[in-house]
Amino acid sequence: MNDYAGNLRVATLPVSIVPDDKEANFAAVEKALAKLPEGTDIVVLPELFSTGYSGDAGAMASLAERNTEGTIDRVKQWASSTGAAFAGSFLAVTHPHLYNRAFFIEPSGEETFYDKRHLFSLSSEAKIFAAGQDRMPVVRFRGWNVAMVVCYDLRFPVWCRCRHGEYDLLLVCANWPRARAYAWEHLLIARAIENQSCVVGANRGGEDAFGSYDGLSYIFDGRGMAVGVRPVDSPFIVADLNRGKLAEFRRSFPAANDADYFTL
Repeated sequence: MNDYAGNLRVATLPVSIVPDDKEANFAAVEKALAKLPEGTDIVVLPELFSTGYSGDAGAMASLAERNTEGTIDRVKQWASSTGAAFAGSFLAVTHPHLYNRAFFIEPSGEETFYDKRHLFSLSSEAKIFAAGQDRMPVVRFRGWNVAMVVCYDLRFPVWCRCRHGEYDLLLVCANWPRARAYAWEHLLIARAIENQSCVVGANRGGEDAFGSYDGLSYIFDGRGMAVGVRPVDSPFIVADLNRGKLAEFRRSFPAANDADYFTL
C-alpha cells in the first residue's frame, strides 16, 4: 500500500464501451480488474463507461439511473474489493432531467458526484442532458486533493482553474474521438502546466458511430510531462505520482501565485 502522505498510484482503463449494454461493460471492467496493478489508489474509468453515448434521447432516458442504482452499486463493490477509489461518469437521472454525472467512490463507500457543466453543443448532447450548476468538487483522498471534470469541460480553462492550489490532481473522464486527438492531448498538457497539477485524461477505447478512440489515455505530471505507462500484459495506463515532488515544484517555480483572481 502506498504512503498516503506522498505517493499515489493512479490507473486509467481505456475500455471499449459496448453501446447500451451495462452488463457487458461491467464484465469488461471486472475482467480488467483481475490485472489491476498492486497498490493502485485510484482507478479512472471513461465517460459514460457503463452505457456509452448514442445521441438517442429515448434510449438514453431508458438507461439512466439514480445514484443509488446498479452502476454506482457495482462501482462501490469494486472500490471495496480492490481498496482503490473509482472515478468516471455514468448516465444519471434526477427527475425530470438527465445528467452526465461524474463520480468519485472511495473504498469506504464515501461518494462524491459532479454533473458535467459544458455540454457539447455540436452534437445532441446539449439537448438530451441538463448542464450541471455546481463547480467541480475537490475531494481529499490519501493526502491528495483531487478534482474531476468531464470531457468537454476540459476546453474551458477558467472552469478548470486550480485556484490557490486547491487541487493536486485533476481527473478528466472522456469519450474524445481521434479526429480531435491533437486538441485533447494538448489541452490536457495545458491544464497541467497552467495549474501546476497532475492530470489524468481517461479516454474510452474502441470505436462507435462518432469515431475511434484508442491510444488517447494519458497521465501528466504538474510540469505537463507524460508519466503514464502501460505495464506488460496490462490493460491499464499507470503512473506513480509523488505529492512531495509536486509541492517542491510549486515552491521552486510559484507561477500559479501570479494567476488572476476571479469568481464564477
